[in-house]
Amino acid sequence: MSNQPNPTKMWSGRFREPLDRTFEQWQRSFPFDWRLLSHEVAASQAHAQTLAAAGILTPEELEKTLKGLEAVGLRADNWAHRISASSGETEYEVSTQQVGAAIVASAPQAEDIHHFVELELTREIGALALKLHTGRSRNEQIATDTRLFVRGAIDFTLRDLREWMLALIDLAEKSGTAVMPGYTHLQRAEPVLIAHWLLAYVSMLERDHSRFSAARTRMNFCPLGSGAIAGATLALDRTIASNTLHFTAPTTNSVDATSDRDFMLDFAQAASTLGLHISRFAEEITLYATSEFGFIDLPEAFSTGSSAMPQKKNPDLTELARGKSARLLGASTALSTLIKGLPLAYNKDLQEGQEQIFDIAATLAGLLSVLPNFTRALKFNLARMAQAAQTGYLNAMAAATYLSNKGVPFRKAHEIVGNAVRLGLDKNLELNQLSLADLQTLSPEFGTDLFDSISVEGTLACHDVPGGTAPHRVADALTAAKQRIAALTSPAKGDAGV
Repeated sequence: MSNQPNPTKMWSGRFREPLDRTFEQWQRSFPFDWRLLSHEVAASQAHAQTLAAAGILTPEELEKTLKGLEAVGLRADNWAHRISASSGETEYEVSTQQVGAAIVASAPQAEDIHHFVELELTREIGALALKLHTGRSRNEQIATDTRLFVRGAIDFTLRDLREWMLALIDLAEKSGTAVMPGYTHLQRAEPVLIAHWLLAYVSMLERDHSRFSAARTRMNFCPLGSGAIAGATLALDRTIASNTLHFTAPTTNSVDATSDRDFMLDFAQAASTLGLHISRFAEEITLYATSEFGFIDLPEAFSTGSSAMPQKKNPDLTELARGKSARLLGASTALSTLIKGLPLAYNKDLQEGQEQIFDIAATLAGLLSVLPNFTRALKFNLARMAQAAQTGYLNAMAAATYLSNKGVPFRKAHEIVGNAVRLGLDKNLELNQLSLADLQTLSPEFGTDLFDSISVEGTLACHDVPGGTAPHRVADALTAAKQRIAALTSPAKGDAGV
C-alpha cells in the first residue's frame, strides 16, 4: 500500500511529505517548456518504436501509443482553435503566448513538458501510457527535446538569413555603379560603390550562415538511450530513435549526452554574432537616414512619427534591431555563465537555459521576419551620396598611387599628397580643383593625366583587385555572391524539427 501523497508525480514513490506549495509552483518548468510539446511528442514516438523493437510494446500497443501521442501533439492547434472561436480572431492571429497560457492553465498539476505529455497520454490511452517511460529518463528526454528545438530554430534561421542576403543583393544590383563615401573612424576615407558596401554585409551574413550550419552539424546526435546518466537499462537499439528523428547517429557517451548543452551555447553564440552584424547594419542605416548624412530615405511602412513633433520620421526598426542585438548577447552570456560551474552530469540549473534559447529563437525569428522587406524598401539619395564621395579629399590615396606608378616611393608619394591636401585646405579647393602648376610645385611628376586618375571613376578603378571596389570587380562579386547564396541548401524534408 502506497503512502505517497503525490500520485501524479513522476518521481514521488520515495517521498512521504508533500511539496511546499510555493516551492512546487516556483520550480515548475511547464510555464515555459510547453514550447517543447511537438518535440516531446516526436521523441516519445521514436522511443515507443524503440520499445516495440525491444519487445516491450506489442504491435497493437505501439499503434495505440503512437495515435495517442499524435492526439496529444495536436493540443496546441486545438487551443488555438478554441481561442479563435471565443475571441473572434483568426487562428493565425492567436498568439503563441495565448496558446501557451491556455495549455499551461489546462494542466495545473503538470510539473514539466514530460509530465504533461504523460498525463495527457494517460487520458488518451489509459494505463498503457505508463509503459512509455520504460528505459528512459527525463534527463535524456530534455536533452533530446532541446536539441530538436535548437535544430529547428537553426533551420528557420538559415532560411531567413538566405532571404535577407538575397534582399541585400537585390538592393546592390539596383544601385548599379552609384558611389558613396567609405568611412574609417567615421571619417570619409575613399569612395566605394554602394553595391560594394552592401556586399560587405552579405559577407558577414555568409559567415553567420556557416556558423549556424556548423553548429547544426555538431549537435545532430541523438541522446535517447542515455538514461539518467549511465545509459538505458534495457538492450535498446538506439539507432531506431536516431533515424526516426533524423539525427546523424546516437550520442557516444551517456554522461556527456545528458549534461551536454554545447549545442545551446553554439546556437546562442552564433545568434549573438549575427545580432552584432544586424546591429552594425542598423546603426549605419540610422546614421545615413539623419539629415546630417541624408543618404537614405527611410521607408514609411517601417517608421513611425513623434507624438509631439509633427515633422519627425523615426527609425524605429533599426533602433529596435540594435536593442534586440543586446538581448541576444545577454542571453548568450547568461547561458555561458549558467553552465560554466556545473559538475557532470545533469543538474537542474540547466532548466534555466531553456528560457534563454526560447528567447533567442523568438528574437531571431522576429528580426529576420522584417529585415528582408525593410532592406528591399530602402531608397538612396544617390546625388547626395555621390557629392559626398567627391568632397573631403577622398581621392588622396589615388593621387599617391598615381605618383607611386610614376616611380616615386610610396612613403614619399604619401608625404607629397599630404602637402597637396594641406594646400587644398588653405585654398578651399579639392585636389582635382588645384591647378597643375600648384601641384607641380610639390612634385614635378604630376602631369595632366593626374586628373583622370583622381576622378571618381579613376579612384574606383585603381582598386582593381579581387574584393576591391573597382566596378567590374564588384560586378563579379555580385555574380559570385548570387551563385553562392543560390547554392545554399535547406535541410532535407522532415529534417528541420517542428
